[in-house]
Amino acid sequence: MRLPEAAVLFVLGLALAGCSRLDFVKPSGKSDFRPEVRSYNTRGTVESRRNEEARQQLVLATRAFGTNDFDAATKAARSALRFEGTAPDAHTLLAVVEDRRGRSTQAGAHYKAAAELAPDQGAYLNNYGTWLCRNGHAAEALDYFDAAVRDPAYGDPSGALANAGACAMTAGNDARVERDLRAALQLDPENVVALDAMARHLHVQQRDFDARAFSQRRLAAAPATAAALQLAAQIEAALGDSGAADRYQRRLRTEFPHASNLQTRETTPP
Repeated sequence: MRLPEAAVLFVLGLALAGCSRLDFVKPSGKSDFRPEVRSYNTRGTVESRRNEEARQQLVLATRAFGTNDFDAATKAARSALRFEGTAPDAHTLLAVVEDRRGRSTQAGAHYKAAAELAPDQGAYLNNYGTWLCRNGHAAEALDYFDAAVRDPAYGDPSGALANAGACAMTAGNDARVERDLRAALQLDPENVVALDAMARHLHVQQRDFDARAFSQRRLAAAPATAAALQLAAQIEAALGDSGAADRYQRRLRTEFPHASNLQTRETTPP
């Protein structure tokens, strides 16, 4: 059953250790947490009054999260779980809270519950797929990303495709990596997840001339990270351009002094 048109969409970006970055739902195109609350269509029935009560609890939960009052956010979100229409969003907020608290297993249970309650909605499927991929279930995650892309109403298919391509690297499914990443970039040429993952994939494949192009596009698309600069230096070193590699290393030391001990010189792919 498709949920009401209105929903609370939660945005959360997180780094996937040892792989490219994957993102949770990001309808605003940004990776910070920006919940959007829109009105439910309420009537004067008992059900609609329960709907409105649950929606208000979800609004309170969202506001409490915004002030880092996780206890209040949890309490209000659990109240919102009582109504079917708000339950997927309430589970998503609870998942984000558990992630912030460092309780990944509990977060995964809530992401899974949201996906099961809304099995035809790409946002929740993408979120659970992302959690699966970063928690050692990369092959299973691909099925959820595929399902997210199949949702015609999903507003961020490029995000799910980028996540799928990056996750396919972890799953060892080389046939999917370029297919999904290139599909994501067709929809969004500045998709940072896809650009970063493509550069890493091509570097591992020793196709560093092509990797350089994607690395440069990634650095132009969004502010640099230590990992992106490290990769750029590794690519230039593999191409034998020590001057360019040194320039990226200087940027790494200047912009990320606490990460300056990362190894950036590399003559062979990792």
